[in-house]
Amino acid sequence: MSDAATWPEAAAKFVRDIGASQTRLEDVERFRLMLIETNRRMNLVGDSTLADFWTRHFLDSAQLLALAPEARTWADLGAGAGFPGLVLAILLADAPGTRVHLVESVAKRCRFLAEVVQALGLPAEIHHARAEHLPLQVEVVTARACAPLTRLLAFARPTLKRHTKGLFLKGAEVDTEVAEARKSWRFELAIHPSLSDPRGRVLELTELARVR
Repeated sequence: MSDAATWPEAAAKFVRDIGASQTRLEDVERFRLMLIETNRRMNLVGDSTLADFWTRHFLDSAQLLALAPEARTWADLGAGAGFPGLVLAILLADAPGTRVHLVESVAKRCRFLAEVVQALGLPAEIHHARAEHLPLQVEVVTARACAPLTRLLAFARPTLKRHTKGLFLKGAEVDTEVAEARKSWRFELAIHPSLSDPRGRVLELTELARVR
């Protein structure tokens, strides 16, 4: 396990605040090492981002728990390397009823996700599918670096139903993306600052419908 004293303070504080167990943190570290190894032969994330794993990837993903603390069923669209879905599955693994659906259209990424889920015994299910073709019954839909918001909402629409919340991690262009999305979609929106990046935002979105 990495020494917590070497983590960025924001990540260490978040771990303390959510009360993550030593076992769960050891699983995050095992995931990190599997990601580093696999990334040598498959481009899952930028190599330069791995040195900043605990802020750039872990904290960026884990912060969603604070916005839906009671949620146990999640869908991560375009799951890719497992952010935020695998981090959520690890941190929620001890909570009864947890199920994280990892939706990914690229087969080799699905194989990596399956290897991590099996190795860590996570409460997660991998779907080799396109999100717009896969309606799921969950409490929260999330995505990170999947698509601009207008397209992302089209992907999410089958799952983002009336009683489901969307939590989408976005970057510096969030205002432009929201304005463009409102041309095609109606939705209720709260925008939260990111804990991992001062330029980032987390979109909390409900009541999605097409503009008529």
